[in-house]
Amino acid sequence: MKLITQGEYRNFLAEHSSVDIENVEVELKKEWQIKQFQPKDYSPEEWTVWSFPDRGDWATHVGNYRGNWSPYIPRNLLGRYSKPGDHVCDQMMGSGTTLVECKLMGRNGLGVDINLDSIMVALNRLDFKYNPLDGSYVEPQIRVYQGDARDLKEIHDSEIDLIATHPPYCGIVSYSKSRVQGDLSSLKLEPFIEEMGRVASESFRILKPDHHCAILIGDTRKHRHYIPVSIGVLSKFLEAGFILREDVIKLQHKTKTTREKWRGSKYDFLKIAHEHLYVFRKPAEGEKTTQHKHSLKWW
Repeated sequence: MKLITQGEYRNFLAEHSSVDIENVEVELKKEWQIKQFQPKDYSPEEWTVWSFPDRGDWATHVGNYRGNWSPYIPRNLLGRYSKPGDHVCDQMMGSGTTLVECKLMGRNGLGVDINLDSIMVALNRLDFKYNPLDGSYVEPQIRVYQGDARDLKEIHDSEIDLIATHPPYCGIVSYSKSRVQGDLSSLKLEPFIEEMGRVASESFRILKPDHHCAILIGDTRKHRHYIPVSIGVLSKFLEAGFILREDVIKLQHKTKTTREKWRGSKYDFLKIAHEHLYVFRKPAEGEKTTQHKHSLKWW
């Protein structure tokens, strides 16, 4: 893991006006013109189906980074499973949506990504001043590293209060086109699931006992048949020692034709329009988990 400094970011910004992420040009703003810092009419989710037709565009949130999650997701997770001053980690941070929400909500954010271009997008979206009228707000510390989610050596054991992250979907969106060694998005299904097991183990190590880890993962289809990628990821996190707290179905809207490419207008299968948001809990120290045995890996 290598800490990316503000000086490195400023030098990059002076030389680049954009970066290419999965054949999409993502602009790097010299200065953000922000109309609103908070979502309008926001209320926390109360059910296990989440739907955000308006994905959210407050602060510096922009939907032009392929596969980034709606800011409503980390906002809900941070609000439910953390408090101001807590340390939140997104070890596959992409464009930095989680970290922007950390800045707005007063959580100390720690972001990691293996792709330097993605890191620069994240730092660019964090590059704004925020001075709310709320006297209780304390500006959090945000740290960004270039590194691998399977080896978070700069993070101590049991340091993190909440993990909120959105992994790539094994070859569905290849963020670096295999240009970055170790990029999980370039892997086939079987090695992807195995490497997600290493991600799960590191997540378990860095998380405080009795705290939560949230992972958004989707499925795909091949030869007209369903491939439940999410089940493999779920199994690896349970094998690491986590307890499943929630399985939220997150509906998808205005999706690009990334995960399924088929000719014609009529199909003999259903189009995938949901993802799984798994919320895991690390057992408390000395906790007897017998009562939760069916929320562990029991099969």
